[in-house]
Amino acid sequence: MFNDIGALELVTIVVLAILVFGPDKLPKMIQDVTGVIRKIRSFSDSAKQDIRSELGPEFKDFEFEDLNPKTFIRKQLTENEDLKDIRSSFDLRKELNDVTDAVNGKEPAAPATPSAAAAAPVASTGPDLLKKPAAPSPEQRTPFDADAT
Repeated sequence: MFNDIGALELVTIVVLAILVFGPDKLPKMIQDVTGVIRKIRSFSDSAKQDIRSELGPEFKDFEFEDLNPKTFIRKQLTENEDLKDIRSSFDLRKELNDVTDAVNGKEPAAPATPSAAAAAPVASTGPDLLKKPAAPSPEQRTPFDADAT
């Protein structure tokens, strides 16, 4: 919670606390704050235990940290066998390199697997949208008005 507080910030907080509350009331204030934090933690722990008992035995290994979307997705990607197979067959770097080559006008590398060859698109007779169109002749260009822009 306070991982990013340095020594200077901590000293500043202590000095401000002494100035605001005074040296005689400061120990009582610290005790009150720690008591409130303990009560909040015990309330949170009891609420977690109540939820786990209500969910039943099939959710005995349920962790509330798993409700965080990043943690949930990371756990599903590492533990699910079907997703491991999909992830191992999909090479994102190769796909990005192919797209980059297509945009730059280079020929993409030949597919390494037969499934990739089957998934390759069939050449169409339409215009190639990845190639830069030829510049129009000066007669075909629309007039440019520098004052209008």
